[in-house]
Amino acid sequence: MSLERLIIKDFRNLADCDLTLSDGFNYLIGDNGSGKTSVLEAIHFLGHGRSFRSHLTKRVIRHEQEALFVHGKIHQADQSPLPVGITKRRDGVTEVKIAGQTNQKLAQLAQIVPMQLITPEGFELLTGGPKFRRSFIDWGVFYLHPEFYNAWSRLTRLTKQRNAQLKRATQYREVAYWDAELALLCEQIDAWRRDYVEAVTARAAEICHAFLPDFEIRLSYYRGWDKESEYRQLLADNFERDCQLGYTVSGAHKADLRIKIGAIPVEDVLSRGQLKLMVCALRLAQGLHLTEKTGKQCLYLIDDFASELDSQKRGLLAQSLAQTGAQVFISAINEAQIGEMSSENGKMFYVENGKITAG
Repeated sequence: MSLERLIIKDFRNLADCDLTLSDGFNYLIGDNGSGKTSVLEAIHFLGHGRSFRSHLTKRVIRHEQEALFVHGKIHQADQSPLPVGITKRRDGVTEVKIAGQTNQKLAQLAQIVPMQLITPEGFELLTGGPKFRRSFIDWGVFYLHPEFYNAWSRLTRLTKQRNAQLKRATQYREVAYWDAELALLCEQIDAWRRDYVEAVTARAAEICHAFLPDFEIRLSYYRGWDKESEYRQLLADNFERDCQLGYTVSGAHKADLRIKIGAIPVEDVLSRGQLKLMVCALRLAQGLHLTEKTGKQCLYLIDDFASELDSQKRGLLAQSLAQTGAQVFISAINEAQIGEMSSENGKMFYVENGKITAG
């Protein structure tokens, strides 16, 4: 799967772009502020319906315009190209179109266009709070278990309802109704997550060793509550504490992926360059596992490729990306920063003041 064509209108400083893309490497070259990161952001928007730089719609739509539009034509093996598109208006209304059909869901769009994003801020996966690592796990579960999305949405709603009830409840029976379904959902989501982490760990360890041979990386999954406890009973036992705090302390919404070298968190051992390689290794492992299990290829979006990496490390990452056979989008300030990749199958795009020209 790859994007054959990309049309962007009124997205940040990109007024009107129509790009024919390589199914291999696509290089976006330009100065800071030229719009090259906005191209990656637009592709991400096409796959997720949201920006990776801002949650405010008004900041993404080009100045004085009423809406943005991103359209892609997706190449599928042995099938006709699949057109997909998304329109976002200033009033927050989103319209998703797939194969000419309107009123489609963002989750459907995400299933069609799986993406892995690597940015200079991507260290959050390793150094940020548990929510970043939960998102990492759930990305994989989402593509392997189509029913996960509805289960997680239902769990989120139930947890909010329970939390609201906790603020006024005086007896456990007042929240027991929520807990019956909550427990079933948590147990199912935990099983999916646990199986996924176990499956992807071997692939991640292999790539991490290639990138960081001097370190032995350990991944361990924490489900959000004590592994010896049955969740329904735990909710009952913790009722008074949850009431005092006003929210549900334990559950699938507190899960985490613990990443360590020995007994020490990786952020306390690795340099920034090594942390970036670690993030890249984990993202590559996810993409390769997805392809192995479903046959789907990821798109890899890499912003500021050279950041934190010396020439040797850039070459190592370039080689690993090429071996995936996936479509890759890379932004850089100049061609020298992507010298390690220039021999790969690819296409060069030059970005200046929101204008894009093919090289």
